Amino acid sequence: MRWAVLCFGFAFLYLPILLLIVYSFNSSRLATVWAGFSTKWYGELLRDRQMLDAAWVSLRVAFWTATASMVIGTMAALVMTRLRRFPGKTLFGALITAPLVMPEVIIGLSILLMLVSMGGVLGIAPKGVMAIWVAHVTFTISFVTVVVSSRLQELDRSLEEAAMDLGANRLKVFFLITLPIIAPALVSGWLLAFTLSLDDVVIASFVAGPSSTTLPMKVFSSVRLGISPKINALATIMVLAVSLAAVVGWWLMARSEKRRQRDMQMALQDNS
Repeated sequence: MRWAVLCFGFAFLYLPILLLIVYSFNSSRLATVWAGFSTKWYGELLRDRQMLDAAWVSLRVAFWTATASMVIGTMAALVMTRLRRFPGKTLFGALITAPLVMPEVIIGLSILLMLVSMGGVLGIAPKGVMAIWVAHVTFTISFVTVVVSSRLQELDRSLEEAAMDLGANRLKVFFLITLPIIAPALVSGWLLAFTLSLDDVVIASFVAGPSSTTLPMKVFSSVRLGISPKINALATIMVLAVSLAAVVGWWLMARSEKRRQRDMQMALQDNS
């Protein structure tokens, strides 16, 4: 019975994705009617200039969003875990984690109003690629902070204290001791921020301009007019790309964890 429930759950989650991949090789113009095997829709997708431009905008924004969120989120996590008491810590933590529970409509509208009122001072247009990047960084920082904070809380502080006892300053300890240990969390946070940015429709709709349409916005507007087989081909490519990135990230984190455990065992053997 348990296996049946488990199989039903996996089928409910992944069978639609499998059907989408299968129908991306459909020769019919109707996305849900099978008429034979064909790869022509992948060629049609590669010739769709508007779709490719939207994909390039989304990839650029997602990359820089994930990078900025990883840096800022790591600094916020260090503040939350290493500074035990400071004035306004509760307020700081609430502001950092607020996007986790705040509706995306509110975030998008607030970012738009902020850029309209302060965009001239900051040198950022209220609509455009830069505005989308600011909005996505604001939205994804909290997710990276939570991931990195959980890893920092599990970190053995004695390793850092031993390095400082041997003469290393705090900056050197961070880059040589702390950073390699929390690297899997940084990779996880980066991938999470990248995925959230690449997938966002609601927030980007508030701050996107005429020449800064993201890929999810383009797909959403296309689906409203009817599902095109090109969308199935695009979704298949995205599924394969995300799966490949997840496998590579998992492999890197597993290798890093094995190396860390091996180093710890060697250190224990030397001490004994």
